[in-house]
Amino acid sequence: MAEEPQAESVLQFRRFALAVCLIGVLVQLGLTAYYLGMGHKAQPHHVPVGLVASANERAPVVSLLTENGYFKVTDYATADDLEIAIKRRDVYGGVDITGNEPHLYVASAAGVSASTLLKTTFTTVVQQQTAAALAELATKGKTMPVAQAQELNSPPPVTDVVPLPDDDVNGASLGYLTQALALGGTVASVGLGRLIPRTKRSWRRGIAHVSILAVYAVASAAVVLWSMGWFGVGTTADRGEMLAIFSLISLAITASTAGAVALLGPPGALIGAMYFTLGTVISGASILPEFLPAFGRVLGENLPTGAGVQAVRDNLYFPNAEIRSHLIVLGLYAGIGSVIVLVTNMLPNRKNRTSEVELELVERLEGSERRESVNI
Repeated sequence: MAEEPQAESVLQFRRFALAVCLIGVLVQLGLTAYYLGMGHKAQPHHVPVGLVASANERAPVVSLLTENGYFKVTDYATADDLEIAIKRRDVYGGVDITGNEPHLYVASAAGVSASTLLKTTFTTVVQQQTAAALAELATKGKTMPVAQAQELNSPPPVTDVVPLPDDDVNGASLGYLTQALALGGTVASVGLGRLIPRTKRSWRRGIAHVSILAVYAVASAAVVLWSMGWFGVGTTADRGEMLAIFSLISLAITASTAGAVALLGPPGALIGAMYFTLGTVISGASILPEFLPAFGRVLGENLPTGAGVQAVRDNLYFPNAEIRSHLIVLGLYAGIGSVIVLVTNMLPNRKNRTSEVELELVERLEGSERRESVNI
């Protein structure tokens, strides 16, 4: 008789092990396809750039920049206007061809991949034009002074309008900070989701839950801001503004995850896991939005991780940039998540269908009815 339960337990173990292995393989397959689909061959799509050129010089340059769909060109009257646009992050860079030689302007702080693409494209075009000019002279049998040939073949001038700081040469810090906030927020939301239900449902519990999320968001932001100083990242930024933005990012992640847990139970924690595993890839930290597929770009910009990365980047390096849209996205996640947490904490329990709020109302009604009957 003892062998039958043992055989049954072995069979159950094998089924469980098979299910775990199968789920693991499917998750790995899905993540591999997702990561490679988003980033294995990042191609630029309509990267915004500026151009300062006369009317007769504009057409051939615009044709070269837009023929592959890599760039979207905006015209500016002067190089100063172009620099202002770069500092506002309206464009990633641009070129001025009104002088004696073309001049390239980039902003490596906006994204290393964009500045590298601009430099490569600009250098290639200049070299092609130089080679064409030399070939034309050769066919006509003319000669060129050595000094002039050297000048033509010299690297074109490049100005980095908004460079990356020396302590963040590849611009990877934003991605790391976002990952830390996403992972910490998810763990906190799940932990609070298991701790809070130990008390009775009521509006007090809802307010307490939301308050704890808010306090945690500020504490999490303070820790991230403090740790940034160890590595010299963000030392020139406004500390108060950075604390506020980090707090909003953390609250957007924690509140939306907590709201999902309140509605769906433990499976709701997958929302937080999605922010960490899927959202950071398309957040724009390592791969700029213009280098992502259309789906990844739209989704990334509308997740807390993506909106957070853009808000932090602008606050750190582009103080003149407009970040209102990013803050609205973060505010919606934080606000909607907090409302869901508040409401679900006031709803009746699923088991007894009675909340503390309803009990208080019943006691008051019964008390008033009793007093009326006594008076009669």
